[in-house]
Amino acid sequence: MTFHKACTLDDVWEGEMTEVEIGEHEVLLVGMEGGDVRAFQAACPHQDIPLCEGKFDGKVLTCRAHQWTFDARTGQGLNPGDCKLASYPVRIQGNDVLVQVE
Repeated sequence: MTFHKACTLDDVWEGEMTEVEIGEHEVLLVGMEGGDVRAFQAACPHQDIPLCEGKFDGKVLTCRAHQWTFDARTGQGLNPGDCKLASYPVRIQGNDVLVQVE
């Protein structure tokens, strides 16, 4: 499996999120406390609303449309709890954020 450059660390600040395109995949990158970066599917599983249009408080992602919430560490649904965002492995290489989308 191949890791692809998504952006640099300068593009994903702690407490913020950004959406990137890797091949045919839309990926949401989330800057966690301490500098970790997480990568998830970019659309809410409820109605395909872009999650980057929602809110991120440093721990929880909230979709703007119907206020579905997800744990930003794991992608697990909090409300409702029976869903989960697809997650992608992330590697930091120097200043580059690499994501595996296969």
